[in-house]
Amino acid sequence: MAPRTSSRPVGTVTRGTTNPNRLRRMDRWIAAVHGAALRRAADPVAVDLGYGASPWTAVELLLRLRTVAPRARVVGIEIDPARVAAAAPYEREGLSFRHGGFEVPLTGPSGTGSSGTGSSGTGSSGTGSSGAGSSGTRPVLIRAANVLRQYDEEQVAAVWERLRARLSPGGLLVEGTCDEIGRRHVWVALGPEGPRTVTFATRLGSLEQPSDLAERLPKALIHRNVPGEPVHAFLRDFDRAWAAAAPYASYGARQRWIRTVRDLTADWPVLDGVSRWRQGEVTVRWEALAPRSG
Repeated sequence: MAPRTSSRPVGTVTRGTTNPNRLRRMDRWIAAVHGAALRRAADPVAVDLGYGASPWTAVELLLRLRTVAPRARVVGIEIDPARVAAAAPYEREGLSFRHGGFEVPLTGPSGTGSSGTGSSGTGSSGTGSSGAGSSGTRPVLIRAANVLRQYDEEQVAAVWERLRARLSPGGLLVEGTCDEIGRRHVWVALGPEGPRTVTFATRLGSLEQPSDLAERLPKALIHRNVPGEPVHAFLRDFDRAWAAAAPYASYGARQRWIRTVRDLTADWPVLDGVSRWRQGEVTVRWEALAPRSG
């Protein structure tokens, strides 16, 4: 007898905390760096995974992506059926909601709590097989913001692997954490092959020093902010460069940030340029910050 495929969504219910405009920094970055891939895609589907108790972030993601990719559509996926039902009235052309988890179901009815075709995962742990899960459409983008904070660090790699397996060729997974109103945000960008970059983004007017962002490191890095780990060394150097750039504060926090990041490029593989730095961002190659083994 063939084994039965479970239709139980993979993952656990999050707190659901959300606010309008909370993910604006991540959305701006996605539109800037991934807009071309969305425009080229035959079916430019983006997933807002774990959008929370209210669907604001999915609604906003659609609006922001369509400024750079007019054919983009967004599917909000939530593991709590009540949240899917509550989001149904917000469905419109290009925006739908589905019940599911890390298996990322993109088939079956929307807005009704249906889990589509299900998955072959291992239940609520979010770990196990990295198979494709639901068949059919593969997203060009999966955004998972403030989803993995409640998981153990040891579970992150398996979740990443599962989500990456759902991406279309050239797709992007963006996973990270921000504060409740989106002033400070850190995320990892991953392609089908694995992690690529880490981006730090902040509202510069509220920043005392760059290491303030440490409390928003994603789960893969937050417990590694200790001496001997690369991310700790990076934030230490970031603070030192910020202090050295203090004279530029007279020209405003943005000019101080730009000077700080420019100095960081001498020792760290910064991948973006002034146009992104002006937004209060800096993106660094993943390998430079990746946790040491053990």
